[in-house]
Amino acid sequence: MNEDKKTALLSSWIDEAAIITTVSHGRPDGDAAGSSAAMAGYLSACRGKDAEVLLPGPLPESAAFILDGTTNTTDRGDAALRLQRTDLLICLDFNTISRTEELEDLIRAYPGRKVLIDHHEDPEPDSFDLCFSDTRVSSTCELLYRILLAMPDINGDAGRIPAPSARALMAGMTTDTNNFANSVFPGTLRMASELLAAGVDRDDIIDKLYHSERPNRLAAMGDMLSERMKLLPCGAAVTVLPQAFYDRHGLQDGETEGFVNMPLAIKGIRLSVLAREDGPLFRVSIRSRRGTSARLLAKADFHGGGHEQASGGKILIPDDIPSPDSAEKYICDITARFLQQQDTAKN
Repeated sequence: MNEDKKTALLSSWIDEAAIITTVSHGRPDGDAAGSSAAMAGYLSACRGKDAEVLLPGPLPESAAFILDGTTNTTDRGDAALRLQRTDLLICLDFNTISRTEELEDLIRAYPGRKVLIDHHEDPEPDSFDLCFSDTRVSSTCELLYRILLAMPDINGDAGRIPAPSARALMAGMTTDTNNFANSVFPGTLRMASELLAAGVDRDDIIDKLYHSERPNRLAAMGDMLSERMKLLPCGAAVTVLPQAFYDRHGLQDGETEGFVNMPLAIKGIRLSVLAREDGPLFRVSIRSRRGTSARLLAKADFHGGGHEQASGGKILIPDDIPSPDSAEKYICDITARFLQQQDTAKN
């Protein structure tokens, strides 16, 4: 089924539903919040629906404004009650239901229609009744923007998208491209231009996203770059952040967002791996320059996946490493071997 027919089917399902709920992935980011808020805002303002956002966890403080004006919850009990009343469930910014983490069992058990809108590799289409999946976009916000433009009441005019939804779309796309530093396609710039013309205040979005830092984050950034980052001769940067690092700097959830991108500013660094201790595992973020696959490394060695230049995964304790102290050597060895294999394959 082509996208036009899918969009028409989604529109008919929206017409048939009174209560619609969106859900996104655990540890939600700007794209998760932006696509969720944009969809809920559109459903409420343009289609007259009872729309609510479910997020399996809080947003970073700098991105919390994206949900302003949106009815949302991160509470599992409230989510369970909401799903019992929901006529249509729209899943945003994740490729498999397992990424909804503590809500996974509730989402899998939901008996009604489930729609997926996502831009990640390897979606799980059999878990959904309708699937919009495209990796050739910057973000789920960009894909959703395209879908909303095709809705009959929007009819290709970005100016008809409700202002809060338009702002959420711009904010989510901005965060997922690292402010247009990666994963930018012709449609990404077209979307930005059209939303600007429709009245979105991008300066205000940038101010809220990037100019509202606590001193703690800047101190942690300096500590990371001077003490925690390790540069390897193979062209990789490895950064391991133990729990003590977060405790020492009094960091809040999400305040190390973007740290993994910083080593790529160093000449000769083509791959950056950052691992954060989180209870019985390390959560791994990987970024790379064009020509080096972050996705292959995440998939092969870190139980993960994602995009070609931006991926993630995890290191399990004790399955992968015996203790947190082993994490840095483990990552350095894996990363050096991976880049050597990549170079050999190219030659």
